[in-house]
Amino acid sequence: MLDPLKPDWAAVLPVRDLYDAEPGPHGVRYQSAAGPIEIALFAPWIVRLRLGLNGKPDYGLVMADPSPPDCRIDLLETGARLSHDGLLVELADPPLNITIAAAGTARIRPPGDGHFRRRFRLPPISRTPEGWFIAIDLEDGEPVYGLGEKWGGLDHRGQMVNSWVEDALGVNAEKSYKNCPFAWSPSGWGVFVATSAHVRHAVGYPTWSHRTYAIEVADDAVEVFLLLGTPAEIIERYTWLTGRPPEIPRWSFGAWLSKAYYRDSDELLQAARKVRELELPMDVITLDGRAWLETSTRFAFEWDASRYPAPREITAAIEALGLRLCNWEYPLVSIHHPHFEMMAEKGWLLRDARSGAALRHNWESSPFGTVLTPLPTSGLVDFTHPDAYAFWRDSHRRLFDDGVAVMKTDFGEQVPAYALAHNGDSGDRLHNVYPLLYNRCVFEAAERYGKHGALVFARSGWAGSQRYPTQWGGDPQSDWGALAASIRGMLSWANSGVGGYATDIGGFYGEQPSAELYVRWAQAAVFAPHMRFHGIGAREPWSFGDDMLGLVRDALTLRYSLIPYIQEGWTESTRTGLPLCRAMALAFPDQPESWAFERQYMFGADLLVAPVTRPDGKVGVWLPQGRWHDFRTREAYEGGRYFEKTCALEDYPVFARSGSSIGLASPVQKTDDWPDAMPIGEVRSFRE
Repeated sequence: MLDPLKPDWAAVLPVRDLYDAEPGPHGVRYQSAAGPIEIALFAPWIVRLRLGLNGKPDYGLVMADPSPPDCRIDLLETGARLSHDGLLVELADPPLNITIAAAGTARIRPPGDGHFRRRFRLPPISRTPEGWFIAIDLEDGEPVYGLGEKWGGLDHRGQMVNSWVEDALGVNAEKSYKNCPFAWSPSGWGVFVATSAHVRHAVGYPTWSHRTYAIEVADDAVEVFLLLGTPAEIIERYTWLTGRPPEIPRWSFGAWLSKAYYRDSDELLQAARKVRELELPMDVITLDGRAWLETSTRFAFEWDASRYPAPREITAAIEALGLRLCNWEYPLVSIHHPHFEMMAEKGWLLRDARSGAALRHNWESSPFGTVLTPLPTSGLVDFTHPDAYAFWRDSHRRLFDDGVAVMKTDFGEQVPAYALAHNGDSGDRLHNVYPLLYNRCVFEAAERYGKHGALVFARSGWAGSQRYPTQWGGDPQSDWGALAASIRGMLSWANSGVGGYATDIGGFYGEQPSAELYVRWAQAAVFAPHMRFHGIGAREPWSFGDDMLGLVRDALTLRYSLIPYIQEGWTESTRTGLPLCRAMALAFPDQPESWAFERQYMFGADLLVAPVTRPDGKVGVWLPQGRWHDFRTREAYEGGRYFEKTCALEDYPVFARSGSSIGLASPVQKTDDWPDAMPIGEVRSFRE
């Protein structure tokens, strides 16, 4: 790929001199020295650009069948024009470039960055030794959103962003667990690169061009979808292409209790009983990585018999306390378990392309330190092999029969470039899509064998992960900066068309969180799609003193009262793809003054949340145009203004849109206490 610091643009030659035009009913196909080029209407307001040709697996990233409208196609002397219902697509050559206009306004344009010696300093479309290069123009100051779970600014303008799934070991850099080569602008366009390959996005990246969005794709052929509309319409069209989330069980919206880790059944049951003794609303408790498995032989769907000789008795005891059990897994098989040799012999593990033998993944032990047990050398399940996929899926049956409710699908980022899959694909093409295949497999296991509804709880993801909810943000450190970054990660993932998310309340690693940080994190987590306490060391609400316990109990009570509202927002996402958590640019694309506030967001259609992310309780809030009401006091505020407030520890800014009515559920300790038709204990109305 191009050197990010010193790209040689003179050596990146644009595609030009198209020939042999083949018009069809919805587009036109050309030949070129770089391979075939095709542009067509895929559906209303969705244009598909195909560059190159190969027969490599596409992994079903695009689920929708084409539904193109009738369009007019005019072949021009130097290109072609497609038009339909206010949409105009112009393909020009030489060099090859594309302009797409909606209602007479150009939304997608070739780069405006010219050169003294040539028309385009960055080529609009180019074939490179590694793959393809595409560049489009950015207006001065135009923001760009999406691109997966990213911890920095939601507006990626000025950033070099990698669509590459990694074990990020925190929330402090550009690396992230969940990536998605889908971006959009409030100016009315979106771009989705439908690939599993490494994609690099230079989004107004000044070293290359502060006025251009350049995309590098490391693959022989690429399919790019260009979407037009408002941000909400673009996400709706993107999720129509890649799939929408299903309905998930109500209990998943309750609180989850976890830490790394409950060491045996006695410690697990002690925590579960404490939840009920203290009357804390809670629905799930988790057995994390080492908590139920013998580390040296994991993963093999087997309880550690020395600590869990009778698993069904443990799960029954947990269920009797009104909790569901979540068990951890990862898609690796220790060389010390007989499964490794069996699966290697059957070809069910990824192979090492250098030797042809089953690949053996050796872990770097330094990140585990003295707290987390170093992991054994392991093979990686080959989910491209139909029999391996079925074996892994069906092996979950024994755990669901034991009473496990949901699996926490950890890792999935470990596929190296030298891996070779059963379907013939290389590790560099499989790497990003591997967690999608993994989580689909476990989600299907829950659909087939689970007794509590279908769900997974995943760390890593790719385009389409919204189909297999839900996910959590990985491994933040226990400080205020990580709380703020975790909120941005949630919103960036939501901007990428994925609505499910939970953070690690209190932070995962580092010093034990202060009581104030723990409470503020719990308050912020009330307004996330899912809510989980997790980290190394004590993360239970009773671990920080009685006063803090009372404040966390208040947050949990509010969370449970909002579950009808949360479910309503989730149902909307199943229909439209619009996430429950909506960044200001997504919710108010016509009010750019609000976009600068990247830690506040809309939670559903009617609540604006501004989490406290500083130890002094200070928070700045921008209220969009209109009238708003403090959710607790109903005090009215005029929008279109910014203000600051210092919040006492029991207070945190939440505002309701004027004219809204929010039904709050009756207080319970667990969601099973509600009948099927959840009773509304109070309707909180916010009128003029």
